[in-house]
Amino acid sequence: MREIVLDTETTGFDPESGDRIVEIGAVELWNHVATGETYHVYINPERSMPEEAFGVHGIGPDMLDNPRPPEKGEVTLKDKPVFAKVGKGFLDFIQDSKLVIHNASFDMKFLNAELKWMGLPQIPMDQALDTLAIARKRFPGSPASLDALCRRFNIDNTNRVLHGALLDSEILAEVYLELIGGRQPDFGLSTSASSAAGGQDDWRPTGRPTPLASKITDEERAAHEAFVEKLGDNALWTRA
Repeated sequence: MREIVLDTETTGFDPESGDRIVEIGAVELWNHVATGETYHVYINPERSMPEEAFGVHGIGPDMLDNPRPPEKGEVTLKDKPVFAKVGKGFLDFIQDSKLVIHNASFDMKFLNAELKWMGLPQIPMDQALDTLAIARKRFPGSPASLDALCRRFNIDNTNRVLHGALLDSEILAEVYLELIGGRQPDFGLSTSASSAAGGQDDWRPTGRPTPLASKITDEERAAHEAFVEKLGDNALWTRA
């Protein structure tokens, strides 16, 4: 059984009000084991980046209303592809696999809006499995954010200083396996390079499960942490 653990980052909360996707990250599971295959792409939203959204993910200083040159660790978007260039490749990657998403209605709303604007098929809502709903049902009345679930399951998320679609997908994969009954013994985050490079068009099924590997290097993590320290309180805004 193939599953895709997925996360997006956006410019805001509502695509119908002009908000767009700026990052998609996903990891592949086969029979609840990570294969090492990932999908990751940054996207030019073709609009400005609200300061509040920038404080969440730190993506797109060149898209701010008062743009500035990027600093080390920051991701610029003006040279990234628009969604119309990656949408078909994204659908080719996910196929009809179950999509494991935390707060699935949010990400599905954005993905289907972008696909609709391209004239591509919508993703059925029943293709998504919402880990937020699972967590709230399993632990009623308890915090169910991704950070809270990491604390509950003793999952190391110290590198999650800001939201990032690929890193959040990797962490969510571990949370998901705990929610459904426990992690595989060899399942964990790594700092080695992923077998899939670039993201949208060059994935290949491996046919053999291997431990999950992160595409985020130690240098990128260090730069990201320095960026967050500089942001201070602006980095504390989060969504469920």
